[in-house]
Amino acid sequence: MTPVSNFLVHNKRHCNGGKTIDAGLWLRQHCDDGGKIFLTMSGAGSSFQMGIMISEMIRAGLITGISVTGANLEESLYRLLAHSNYAYIPDYTELTRAQEKELDDAGLRRITDTFLPEDESVRVILPLLEAEWRAAQKKGESLLWHEFFFRVLKRRDVVNDPGANPDDCWLLTAMRNNVEVFVPGWEDSTMGNIFTYYCYRGDHPFLKQYRQDEPISMGVVQHGAGYMHRLAEWYMDNAEQTPLAFLQLGGGIAADFPICVVPHLKKDYLFEESLGEQERLIQPWAGFVEIHSSPMSFGSYSGAGFKEKITWGKFAENAFGVQIFGDFTEHFPDIAALVLRK
Repeated sequence: MTPVSNFLVHNKRHCNGGKTIDAGLWLRQHCDDGGKIFLTMSGAGSSFQMGIMISEMIRAGLITGISVTGANLEESLYRLLAHSNYAYIPDYTELTRAQEKELDDAGLRRITDTFLPEDESVRVILPLLEAEWRAAQKKGESLLWHEFFFRVLKRRDVVNDPGANPDDCWLLTAMRNNVEVFVPGWEDSTMGNIFTYYCYRGDHPFLKQYRQDEPISMGVVQHGAGYMHRLAEWYMDNAEQTPLAFLQLGGGIAADFPICVVPHLKKDYLFEESLGEQERLIQPWAGFVEIHSSPMSFGSYSGAGFKEKITWGKFAENAFGVQIFGDFTEHFPDIAALVLRK
């Protein structure tokens, strides 16, 4: 084994450490056997610079599809354009409420230990995105949410932060390597909120005075059903020839949405087919690795045990499955190191 991998395997043998090694070695073997990884990410992984490892895994041909929250999508771009303006405070738990308010007034939006600079990120990207929204409306186009971000990345007037490494931007790397991107629930993000405001045509007595002079049509962006249609087609085109492992960083809609594509195909499109035909025609996910902090509880979807997912037809009975309870910024780098043979 290579030095880092050898160190990890030799020292991390039990509990979360052991599970992390099991996950990394299984994913490595899965890829060696011709499989690929479908990665999902919630939380603030992009702000926490998970893009460094994700981008390297994309360039290595290991990741073939990505599902993220709207926040992670835009924050990958924020890092590229405003990296030097981010602030880092490791002792964030000691901040007083008054200090938090001072940071708010300064336009520094705290995400745990990281402060996102609104003026240098959100307000820089907004006019570029708005131009793309309005251009699409003029042409009668209707695009998926991430496709507007791809268009922004291709613009010549986008200036990267001098302290940012473009190779660390997973969104840019995904675009360059034709990795499929899905952004369920994109409305729940800063740019999603702004787009929603730009579309407002209501007559609420208070809100109507703040409407845009020329509201944008909501049809400019395809909504959730459009992403599920794209996912269903993409899965059918890829899963039969290439086993797809599901690597989940955090919980929530970024993972809950795409993992359902297997039962969606079986029980909706193929509802009239026999159970045997459904299982023959639709390949399940090849394996499951989740790093999360959601305890298993009554009805908790993100915290649901792996075995529960078998009852929904997402995985075969003998599929590899491991859940690591913890911070994915801690455990994912180890998994990436093993898969990349560091």
